[in-house]
Amino acid sequence: MDYGLKNRLSRIIKPKDNRTVMLAIDHGYFMGPTSGLEDIKSSIVPLLPYADSLMLTRGILRSQVDAAIDIPIVLRVSGGTSILKDDLSDEDIAVSMEDAIRLNASAVALSIFIGSKNERQGVINLARLVDKGNRYGIPVLAVTAVGREMTRDARYLSLAVRIAAEMGASIVKTYYCDDFERVVDTCPVPVIVAGGKKTGEKQALELAYNAVKNGAAGVDMGRNIFQSGKPINMIMAVRAVVHDGLTAEEAYGTKL
Repeated sequence: MDYGLKNRLSRIIKPKDNRTVMLAIDHGYFMGPTSGLEDIKSSIVPLLPYADSLMLTRGILRSQVDAAIDIPIVLRVSGGTSILKDDLSDEDIAVSMEDAIRLNASAVALSIFIGSKNERQGVINLARLVDKGNRYGIPVLAVTAVGREMTRDARYLSLAVRIAAEMGASIVKTYYCDDFERVVDTCPVPVIVAGGKKTGEKQALELAYNAVKNGAAGVDMGRNIFQSGKPINMIMAVRAVVHDGLTAEEAYGTKL
């Protein structure tokens, strides 16, 4: 692995404990003005000191995040659909690697939809993005989105994350499930767990705790942080679980 790629990965997944808390705010690329993301500067910027990295689009990065803020960027580079379309899997690479370099991205991210009618398109997009990333030493995060007919179980998620790793992804983002150790054990690159839809704070912290307990390198959490009634306290609690080893109950009691 090239030095540049390893260096960028080490900015996202911290070498001290090989874990990460990624703050995801890229929802608007297909959902529009998501609740909690209407005003990025007031709702998100105060959270950045507590995040290990920030996942977002180039438009929001350029217009809403001060260049003086020192936070590793995971740049969403896929797009092409919206929530108005029945099939969200019809995505393509929408951002050039050169623009990712101009934005000083530590990694680039795109979704693959294993089991969807556009499965081949997504996998080929991933392979092409990995080729471009390797040219410049930029790692690729593959987001394993779930086809509508697929169940979020260990059998399916193991298939999805392994395909992403086989195509050359440096990190894979997926969902938590029963028998999650199987998903991690059969994937040769770090796995991080998606926060998913908004739930209660305790439930989200339980998700983070179970994820790292069962082998995940961390979480990529968005709505369960920025839609919380106490978003700063919530991201501090997530950090306490991921990096400090607190249980969900301990983190909730001390931070929230």
